Amino acid sequence: MPVERSRSRPSTGQPMASFTLHGIPVSRGIAIGRAHLLAPAALDVKHYLVAQEQIEAEVQRLQNAIAAVHKELQTLWNDLPKDAPTELGAFIDVHALILSDPMISEAPLDIIRSRHYNAEWALLTQIDELSAQFDEIEDPYLRERKADIEQVAERVLKVLLGTEQRLPVVAAEDEKMAQMIVVAHDISPADMLQFRDRSFVGFITDMGGQNSHTAIVARSLDIPAAVGMSQASTLIEQDDWLIIDGDAGVVIANPSTLVLEQYRERQALLAHAKKKLGKLKKTRAVTKCGTPVTLLANIELPEDCAFALESGASGVGLFRSEFLFMGRAHKIPSEDEQFEAYRNTVVSMKGRVVTIRTLDIGADKPLDQADQTALNPALGLRAIRYCLAEPQLFLTQLRAILRASAFGKVRILIPMLAHAFEIDQSLAMIAQAKASLREEGVKFDDDVEVGAMIEIPAAALALPMFVKRMDFLSIGTNDLIQYTLAIDRVDYEVAHLYNPLHPAVLQLISMTIAAGQKAGIDVAVCGEMAGDVKLTRLLLGMGLREFSMHPAQLLAVKNEILNSDLTQIAPQMRKIMRSMEPNVIAEAVEQLQLM
Repeated sequence: MPVERSRSRPSTGQPMASFTLHGIPVSRGIAIGRAHLLAPAALDVKHYLVAQEQIEAEVQRLQNAIAAVHKELQTLWNDLPKDAPTELGAFIDVHALILSDPMISEAPLDIIRSRHYNAEWALLTQIDELSAQFDEIEDPYLRERKADIEQVAERVLKVLLGTEQRLPVVAAEDEKMAQMIVVAHDISPADMLQFRDRSFVGFITDMGGQNSHTAIVARSLDIPAAVGMSQASTLIEQDDWLIIDGDAGVVIANPSTLVLEQYRERQALLAHAKKKLGKLKKTRAVTKCGTPVTLLANIELPEDCAFALESGASGVGLFRSEFLFMGRAHKIPSEDEQFEAYRNTVVSMKGRVVTIRTLDIGADKPLDQADQTALNPALGLRAIRYCLAEPQLFLTQLRAILRASAFGKVRILIPMLAHAFEIDQSLAMIAQAKASLREEGVKFDDDVEVGAMIEIPAAALALPMFVKRMDFLSIGTNDLIQYTLAIDRVDYEVAHLYNPLHPAVLQLISMTIAAGQKAGIDVAVCGEMAGDVKLTRLLLGMGLREFSMHPAQLLAVKNEILNSDLTQIAPQMRKIMRSMEPNVIAEAVEQLQLM
């Protein structure tokens, strides 16, 4: 990401010049503190060849390090505080599974034996090969899983090098002045556990994106953060004063006294507003003019239900089932294992609706990394295309979901539909799954609703065939924007082109909501736009009445809904939807927030 004003650190002892970095905002809020740098262990790795007679000793050294990290992760799991977000435990499990995978636990040992590399070099060589495979993945969410593999390797390297890092303990009387902001090339979610009980108030990383595990944990912990900073860990120095503006993804290093005081005032106002939001948990989401709105949660694992309920969610609008298939060393979860996960989720939500998206995986994010990667994975065999090409895998998942529907309100959501025959084949597979369960005498909800993800422009332009066949629609704005504008939002060179307010995007969203209203079926938005309070009134004005988002964003969106009057929004919406000029749309959306 660009540096607003670069600088070199003078050796004269003079005060440091202020400079600003721009990255990707992943967790809202403002953090102010001193920089604490965490250097990546990979920078200290030496490369050398091991003598033949020392090969097995080197193999044992790597095995011992891997065993030590297994023990370390188990200790972290055992020591999880009761109030820790469920994501932390889930990500520790993912890291443990990655560490057990032959890709990490065995392949580097073969490199030591065949190439005579030292343990650190062998591990890095294997990680580089795996990273190259992940770089070919087009899907931004799955591509960012590369970071989990690198984070696991980093832990092993630190054991090999004897450089495990810990944050310093700050004396109680110094805490207000010495609150720390961790600056690193990357931070694993497990490492963040070390920071919870210290004066850690925010973090900055060179790597990462909106969907990285570290970003997800930051949102769940409600810690201000900015990622994708590129050069932050090299430009920022130990003990620099830092300000993180989590809303903008901006970091100010060595701010002036005036800027520091301005941000302290903003920080105090945000803290007060956050305290007020906590009182809205049991308040119904209704606009000033009396229009009810449904607020749902996006989750990845059954353990996320507790946070969703605590945030006041009316149900689950998106259960990303592919999390159950990740980090499995190429072993697909069985029907019973999937059923248990779905049933636990349904039971945990205590009668509230649970919308389970079928497996969103494919050529761009293969279950087996040894599989051939497609030439253009984003446009290849993925999501429902993959499931229809693997009918047994799809049927197994559908049976598991249907079995869980006997325990509460379940909806099935099909991703990436574009053709009528895909809809018909999906419905036929669901009918087949039902028939097989009936023959076995297994209970399920025969009236389970089936919906379509609208995330391809072709789907938004052919809505009559969807509303005719489906029970509900859910707009996946992340992919819809990406496909409509033909850009990869994680590619730094084109990320500035990712614009949810592009007139074409707004037209597609508006058309989808209107088609649902006309047909009398529910339409939700489950992408990042749903959790962006700056866009809440825009979506309300389009007619959206069902929002699904990360639980941490729910109360802020509810507050915006409670303070919105649709009669005032309507005139501004006509201006927005008629315009094709980006600056006019942006100004009109800003005016909506002032109403």
